[in-house]
Amino acid sequence: MLFLFADGRSALSDGQVYGDLAEEIENRLNEREQTSYESDGMMVHIVRTELNGQPCFLYLTCSLEPWDIVNGSLLWMSLVTALFAALLAFLASGFVAMLITKPVTEVTERAKRLARGDYALDLKKRYFCSEISELSDALDYAREEISKADAMQRELIANVSHDFKTPLTMIKAYASMIREISGEDKEKRDAHAKIIIDEADRLSELVSDVLDLSKLRSDVGRQAPVTFNLSETVYRIAGRFDYLAETAGYRFEFDVEDELYAYGERSRIEQVIYNLLGNAVNYTGEDRLVRVRLHRTEGGALFEVEDTGEGIPQDELDTIWDRYYRSKETHKRPVQGTGLGLSIVKSILQAHRCPFGVRSEVGKGSCFWAEFPPPPEDRFGEEAAAARRREDEE
Repeated sequence: MLFLFADGRSALSDGQVYGDLAEEIENRLNEREQTSYESDGMMVHIVRTELNGQPCFLYLTCSLEPWDIVNGSLLWMSLVTALFAALLAFLASGFVAMLITKPVTEVTERAKRLARGDYALDLKKRYFCSEISELSDALDYAREEISKADAMQRELIANVSHDFKTPLTMIKAYASMIREISGEDKEKRDAHAKIIIDEADRLSELVSDVLDLSKLRSDVGRQAPVTFNLSETVYRIAGRFDYLAETAGYRFEFDVEDELYAYGERSRIEQVIYNLLGNAVNYTGEDRLVRVRLHRTEGGALFEVEDTGEGIPQDELDTIWDRYYRSKETHKRPVQGTGLGLSIVKSILQAHRCPFGVRSEVGKGSCFWAEFPPPPEDRFGEEAAAARRREDEE
């Protein structure tokens, strides 16, 4: 550090003069109050000031060597830190990637096994990533549904094959009997021919039901919805079972409100009513009583068919709508069916977005119900009147 007067004299020494330095300082300041610069590995700072009223300069110097050492050390520390951070980031990213890819790979492998038909594996598993857990749950749900569909398909093929084979076998057997045994005996021939006709009708009904179910599931052959008198439709379809009342002692109790109209595919809704009535006739109790109800509700018209049979166990309530469902109870079936009736009912009602269900208690019978939609308000008067005119003409 130096303290110089403007003429180069040192203010802190015994008259030592730094003329050249004072001139250089003056040139560097160039009317400024202070300046800093680097020279020969030194940092120089100059400040213009006064001492006892005389102008002077404060000349400060500092070696840059320690700074260079510190700067070099900091550079190496920064480089090492950067390399360590990069290595740590690489390891961390690899660990995170492994955590993510491992469950994804595991789920993918299980999905491939599922595609190959392995339905025994359990896809439901908790992972640290909620999205992968949700994907695993969705795949497990798909596995359960595909497993059910596969089992149902095998059961359907087995049942259809059996139901086709039985009447075909009967037709062939009785045709052979007519040719070889009863051809000359008119009474026996007619009896055998009637059995052939009945079995052919049963086979035709089975084919028709399978085709109906296939069309309903594939949404083919939809009809235009119309407004029709639901009350009269219920009475008319129930009339098809009058022969059972006359020949087998069946009784039908009606509680049907008049002038209730529905809006939908008329033939399909009639099929629902017929299938539910036939189901009640087949499963009712020894009293052979079937109750039929139709009432107006806020959502439309509620149709109910109740039997007095053995009822349905709680563990079977969810399966009664499946194709080829058969109750475990043995009973005589006065109305021949194919086992597809309730499945067809379910498909039709789902297509119409109609609420439906069953209430049952073992030993006290069952009550199947469906709620049919009313006509749109802006069409009710016109279409209901037109429906009444058509039915009067019929």
